[in-house]
Amino acid sequence: MSNLHEECGIFGIFCPENTDVARSVYYGLFSLQHRGQESCGIVVNDCGLFNSYKDTGLVNDVFTPRVMESLGEGRIAVGHVRYGTTGTQDRLNAQPMVVNHVKGRMALAHNGNLTNSFELRQELELCGSIFHTTSDTEVICYIITKERLTAPSIEDAVKNAMYKIKGAYSLVIMSPSKLIAVRDPNGFRPICYGKTPDGRYVVASESCALDSVGAEFVRDLEPGEIVVFSDDGIKSIKDHCQKVLQSACVFEYIYFARPDSVIDGCSVHNARVRAGAYLALEHPVQADVVVGVPDSGIDAAIGFSRQSGIPYGMGFIKNKYIGRTFIAPGQKSREDKVRIKLNPISEVVKGKRVVLIDDSIVRGTTSARIVKLLRDAGAVQVHMRVSAPPFIKPCYYGTDIDSEEMLIAHNHTVDEIAKMIGVDTLGYLSVDDVEKIAAGGTCKGFCTACFNGKYPTEVPKNTRKNRFEQKIPVREGKNNG
Repeated sequence: MSNLHEECGIFGIFCPENTDVARSVYYGLFSLQHRGQESCGIVVNDCGLFNSYKDTGLVNDVFTPRVMESLGEGRIAVGHVRYGTTGTQDRLNAQPMVVNHVKGRMALAHNGNLTNSFELRQELELCGSIFHTTSDTEVICYIITKERLTAPSIEDAVKNAMYKIKGAYSLVIMSPSKLIAVRDPNGFRPICYGKTPDGRYVVASESCALDSVGAEFVRDLEPGEIVVFSDDGIKSIKDHCQKVLQSACVFEYIYFARPDSVIDGCSVHNARVRAGAYLALEHPVQADVVVGVPDSGIDAAIGFSRQSGIPYGMGFIKNKYIGRTFIAPGQKSREDKVRIKLNPISEVVKGKRVVLIDDSIVRGTTSARIVKLLRDAGAVQVHMRVSAPPFIKPCYYGTDIDSEEMLIAHNHTVDEIAKMIGVDTLGYLSVDDVEKIAAGGTCKGFCTACFNGKYPTEVPKNTRKNRFEQKIPVREGKNNG
């Protein structure tokens, strides 16, 4: 029940003939809703005519039957759910973004965060480019469009643009005749594709979204790979593959992804169970029951229980109609949602020594409230175990940890944090073991920079807020126009 923000979920579909592609994208985005609840959008390609709709809110609220009907049919479509780490939280920054240019049209959806977006945007603005949003996704659109002016194809433009954009980016791109999937050379964020029995190709952030539309998983994209879907079939471009060491975000396995997804050959559920088992070995404790904080703490709690022999109990009931705590922008809204989101089952914890399993501690405020819920329900001891190492450094790759000041572990010891959140003991998973939880998969390396400060790419030179998101002080007697 972390206070972390993850960038987005992306989805795309390519069909052999016109059909109700918008409905398939709707189902896909619904399956990816956990990756972003701030805004969403769908763009449908009907013989080169792009019909789009996007707005703030949940997929089910934004895409009413009337809106779905207005999108019509098509052969290709892309969709997006967003929680932005760059750009304000409004409809203007909702995706996919649609670009009209001299070589045609393009729609693009992005999951991740560029590390050089400030420099690229400044360079483009000085050349006369006019930006309509404050999102780094628009920077990617401009770079690809600029390359398309001289490139023989859209995929060549994307390939050339990848030499300029840095950081984390998984993309789905739609041209009038092609669907393109892209994964950055480090492979920070997941992206995969599958195929339905009737010949539709589907691209998604997670394999659970393929399941929702009846597509069979084919494979994950390799880091640096471009995959093109067209009437000519599937084409893979690997010019950017194996240029750098893979550094997938390990927190996809700990928290972001759905448990029923498989990322880079590893089951997310199994990874979390394995994390709980490692926790039991690293931080054993005498207790009566193990409970997990819904939802992402449950799998790790099962692993802890199996390894330790301490019985697992369902200690909380979660209100299914309340979104993830971190989704609520603003601290007051977040506090209100914590109070109504979880309710302890007193019969499970009353008079018991409880091992509480959660995926992370960021600020510590949410953890303190959950611990108090257990105490109030009659728990005599609360021993907290966390299936991730302490967060001590900012993330620049799409997780909304942009400053050390917001991280409780940056300025406090484990014992100090234990006192602050009100637990008897506290134990975190080690960095060494967190890198082992995805054992058996195809991933060759993980990013653990937020735990140890070892960044796999150059750290951004400028991380300040976009100037168009800041108020300009009015100086008396001066013309600020």
